[in-house]
Amino acid sequence: MSAPRLPHRLVLEGPVRVPDGVGGHDGGWAVLGVLWGALAAGAGSAAGDPVPFGRVAWRITVRAAPAGAPERPVAGQRLRLGARVFAILAVAERDPGGCYLTCFAREEEVSA
Repeated sequence: MSAPRLPHRLVLEGPVRVPDGVGGHDGGWAVLGVLWGALAAGAGSAAGDPVPFGRVAWRITVRAAPAGAPERPVAGQRLRLGARVFAILAVAERDPGGCYLTCFAREEEVSA
């Protein structure tokens, strides 16, 4: 298997709890690192008319990092490419040697 071309600079983000100022917490995101990746679109689905977004499945290939390393993506995190955000649903090794990972992700985009 040849090495994949990874032309996109992706920012890996993890969920954090941020104080809301009145004793509670809101959800937020913290930058965990930068990964280079390749994106391949899958099938998309449209939500019902009252819901203002569509969903597209993506397979995102990145270099592997050791299990437990902060730069290794896991489900529940997300990858950002500029204004685009890809929620990571699952992660699997792409090749038998474990050099690359495939992140199965969903892009959610709010319509204007």
